[in-house]
Amino acid sequence: MTSVTPLLAKANTEAKARVAIFLSGSGSNAEKILQQERRMGPDAPFETVVLVTDAPETSRAGELGRTFDLPVIANDIRSFYRAKGETRVSIATPEGQTLREEWTCELREQLAPYRIDFGILAGFVPLTNLVGDFPCLNVHPGDLTYLKDGQRYLVGLHTVPIERAILEGLGHLRSSVIQALPYSGQGDDMDNGPILGISPPVPIDLQGSTLEELLQCVDTRPEKRPKSGFGDRLEELAEHNQNLLKEGGDWIVFPPVVMDFARGRFGVETGALHYRTGNKWLPIETVVYGRGEKEVLFRGE
Repeated sequence: MTSVTPLLAKANTEAKARVAIFLSGSGSNAEKILQQERRMGPDAPFETVVLVTDAPETSRAGELGRTFDLPVIANDIRSFYRAKGETRVSIATPEGQTLREEWTCELREQLAPYRIDFGILAGFVPLTNLVGDFPCLNVHPGDLTYLKDGQRYLVGLHTVPIERAILEGLGHLRSSVIQALPYSGQGDDMDNGPILGISPPVPIDLQGSTLEELLQCVDTRPEKRPKSGFGDRLEELAEHNQNLLKEGGDWIVFPPVVMDFARGRFGVETGALHYRTGNKWLPIETVVYGRGEKEVLFRGE
């Protein structure tokens, strides 16, 4: 008798899972998922019931809400912090972490009427412990199966995962979809959720730059990242490759992982990830999702 616990208990019921999609910017990942849901019609295994944004003035949440006839929860995090006397939206200080929890509680109240079963973080910038309320899937611009000294190495915010891959001398990038876990603010527990899927490899394009030149960028950077970014060649190349990865990675892996998750195909047993085929649970490392195909990577392979 299996003791695997499905990551989405709702998948065992006849009713479709109710989903909230969170976005901060262009919403391209959200749009791809909504388009796939619309194409599947009644066969879609979930129902998106609301969009959520922390940046109502600059994100495409309102536009997507109108296009797909969905309500939008707009909770401007910058306005929230300013109203509390803070000029920087950050959790780097205890005060910032307290404000983040207050903002999260406000958002939690706004979400309550929608009875969410799981969330989709489609380019949602703020770290929020709403991920402890219900499962949340997040797409990450880095191959989280790549380890260094036994730890996930291509982690972090902004262009950090891309830069690390470039400076490692890797030839390609991958996007990873994880179940996001609550963040403590310590930095060592970021991007550590179960890796549900990874994309096919996307070649790194250095546009003629050499690794030696890019390593010099690191040597000349200030200790703290400026609010507007470093503005050097390494960051420029990272942003270029991140755009390539979005199309060749995010858009390929995210929609099918969401579909498999909603169908209850992922589970855990004593912390180890499993994938269900038929009525059988298989212990896996992750699943590689390609264009219309997938490869299950079994544990130990």
